[in-house]
Amino acid sequence: MPPPPSRRRGSSWKSAASRFDVPGAGDGRSLLLIACGALLRELKTLVRLNGWDHVTLRCLPAELHNRPEQIPGAVRALIEESGEDFDEILVGYGDCGTGGRLDALLAEVGARRLPGAHCYAFFAGEERFEALHEEEPGSFYLTDFLVRHFDRLVFRGLGLDRHPELLPTYFGNYRRVVYLAQTRSPALDAQARACARLLGLDFELRATGLAPFKTALAIGAGRAASTEGRELPWSA
Repeated sequence: MPPPPSRRRGSSWKSAASRFDVPGAGDGRSLLLIACGALLRELKTLVRLNGWDHVTLRCLPAELHNRPEQIPGAVRALIEESGEDFDEILVGYGDCGTGGRLDALLAEVGARRLPGAHCYAFFAGEERFEALHEEEPGSFYLTDFLVRHFDRLVFRGLGLDRHPELLPTYFGNYRRVVYLAQTRSPALDAQARACARLLGLDFELRATGLAPFKTALAIGAGRAASTEGRELPWSA
């Protein structure tokens, strides 16, 4: 489950997928990219559009966000399993509720992660995400992935199908649902609005595209994004 409201600190529908390099691009070095399963679709798109043949993508179950204390151990297991086969390791997580334990692990093994406290910052951009939190700390965020899998990851994942009386316990401090939309999809928009109604919260749609995500990946990789490139396809 996404973190509870906290006091932490945009984009257009058509965002350019600027071409940029991650470590190893063009110089024969290999990169292991370990990421949350909630980012798989977007990462695959960026890997394909940029032609990163040197990147091997490994994803962990998105359900780990309901148990953030397990994230560092799961990342460590993947690194120990195959990290020695790669020249560099980049981790596609924010702190994601690990309380600094993920950063401690990455410092220990010499790996890097994407910038930001939460993966929502990857989609909105750090400045915009901070502004959204300042505007309303009680914001519950949805991405395309979370809209598609809301029932499994949120409703049933938190046991609300069996114990609906827990709804106020989990969501009593929230005031709105903010849908950070990566795609132009009336179907996903309608699903996101239905999620907000189910939770009894106000609804806001914020279109992000993939440009902020691309920038976060470039920063995490230690490379600056260029301004030239292709446009990302929009899909439902």
